[in-house]
Amino acid sequence: MNKKHHLVVFSGGSAANNLVDVFGKVADDKGCLSYIIPISDNGGSSSELIRVFGGPGIGDVRSRLVRLIPEDPSSPETTAIKTFFNHRLHASPTEARNEWLDIVESRHSLWQSITSEKRELIRSFLNTINLEIVKRARPSSVFNFQSASVGNLFLTGARLFTGSFESAIYLLGAITGVPSNVNVIPAINSNFSHHISAGLQDGTIITGQNAISHPSAPSSSSVIPSSSSPSSHPSTESSPETQQQRRKLSKELTDHDLVDDANLPGSLPTLRKQYITFQKTHTEDLASRIERIWYINPYGQEMRPSANPKVLETLRGAGCVVYSIGSLYTSILPCLVLKGVGEAVALEEGIKYKVLILNGSLDRETRAVGQDGESNEFGAKDFIAAIAKACHGSRGLGEVKEEEWKQYVTHVIHLQGEGTPRVEKEELSALGIETVRIYGRKHEGGEGGMVYDGTALGQALEAIMGRRDPRSDKTRRNTLNVS
Repeated sequence: MNKKHHLVVFSGGSAANNLVDVFGKVADDKGCLSYIIPISDNGGSSSELIRVFGGPGIGDVRSRLVRLIPEDPSSPETTAIKTFFNHRLHASPTEARNEWLDIVESRHSLWQSITSEKRELIRSFLNTINLEIVKRARPSSVFNFQSASVGNLFLTGARLFTGSFESAIYLLGAITGVPSNVNVIPAINSNFSHHISAGLQDGTIITGQNAISHPSAPSSSSVIPSSSSPSSHPSTESSPETQQQRRKLSKELTDHDLVDDANLPGSLPTLRKQYITFQKTHTEDLASRIERIWYINPYGQEMRPSANPKVLETLRGAGCVVYSIGSLYTSILPCLVLKGVGEAVALEEGIKYKVLILNGSLDRETRAVGQDGESNEFGAKDFIAAIAKACHGSRGLGEVKEEEWKQYVTHVIHLQGEGTPRVEKEELSALGIETVRIYGRKHEGGEGGMVYDGTALGQALEAIMGRRDPRSDKTRRNTLNVS
C-alpha cells in the first residue's frame, strides 16, 4: 500500500457525504481511502432498532455505504439498488408497516429493475429481521416502522444473522458494488450499543447523542446538573429542584422497567426512548459551551472503550488524516476519544498531514449563549483545541498545551464569508499550523454559512499533500490562500 495515497477520514454521516467524490479523487486508484464512522447515534429510525434489538447506531455507516455506490446511468439496477437502500418507509406507523410487508413479500415497486438473484439475497436478510421483529413483539413493546430506513433494517438483519457488524457492512458493500479500495470502518466494532454524554462548562451533563445535537424535547433524564446522577440518593443538601428532578427520574426508571425491550433494567430513560422524529435545524443554542464528551454505560457511568482494531490498523498505514465537516462533538470526537486513536494520530511517522476541514457554518454544538446573553461562537482555534483535547485524553494524558496542537492538526482548510467560523491565521501560524482559504459558495435556502466547492477542496488537499503546486491554479474559483 502506498502510504502517501492512503487517506483516512474521520466523519459522521450526512454532512460529509457531500465530499465523498472529493476524497475519492484525492485518494485516486493508487491508494486506499478509509472512512472512520461513529456508532453512537441514538436518533431517527436507529433509535427504534437500538431500543428493540440493541446494537450499534448504524445510520451513519449505512448512509456512507449507500453514498459510495458508483453512479452508472447505463445500469438501471445500480440506480434501483441505491434507491432501495436509501428508502425510508411511510411517516405513518400503520402505512409504514404495510409498506414493509410489501417489501418483504417482494410486491413493492422498489424491487423493479433489481435482478431476481440479487433480490432474493437481499430479501433473505430482510426476512431475518422481520422474523426477529415478530419474535420480540410484546404487549408493552411493538416495533414502530415509522420512517424506518430499509438500509438500516437490512444491516441489522445481516448483523443478527452473521453475528458480526463488520460482516454486515462487508455484505452491503459487496451487494452494492462499493469500490474495493474504499473502507467504511465503524469506530467501535461491537454488537452492543455505545452512548455518549456531554459535559458543559456550567456543569450540566447532557446524556445521549440525540439530546446533544438535535433534541426533540428536553427531559429530566437527558439534561441533569453535574452534582446529581441517576444513582445518587436525595440528601438534605440538595435543592428542591434537584430533589424533584431525582423523583421524576426515579419514576421514569420504574415506568421504563415495565417495558420489555432490549434495554437492561435500570438503564437511563433517555437511552431507551424513541427519537424517530426530530429536527436538525433551528434547535436552541446550548446554555454553555461543551467542555468534553465521553462514553457511558447504560446506567450513565463513564467508560473508556477501545477503538476498533481496524481503525488503528488503517491509521498505521495512513499518509494523511482528515477531520471532515460535520458535527464536531457528535460526529468527529466520538472517534477520537477512543483508546489508541490519539496515540496513532500523534506518533505514527507516516501520517505527515493532519487536516481539519473547518465547517462552513456553526451549529448547536459550536455556538452557545454566554453568561451575559451574548453568542459564544467557536473559531478555528476552538475546533482544533477540542480535537487536540480529545486525542490527548485518548492517550490518558492531562491538559493539552497549545504548542502540542500540531501533533494532531497540521493544516486547516476553511472558507470565508458570512456565517463561517473565524480563523485566527496569525496565532495558528505561530503554533506551526497552516491555514488554507479556498473558494466556496453561499448555502442555498438562506440557511447561512458557506458550502465547499469540490474542485477547490480537492486541489487544496492535493497541494497540502505535495501533489499539486497551488501557484499553478490561476482561476479565481480555485485560488488557494496559504498562510
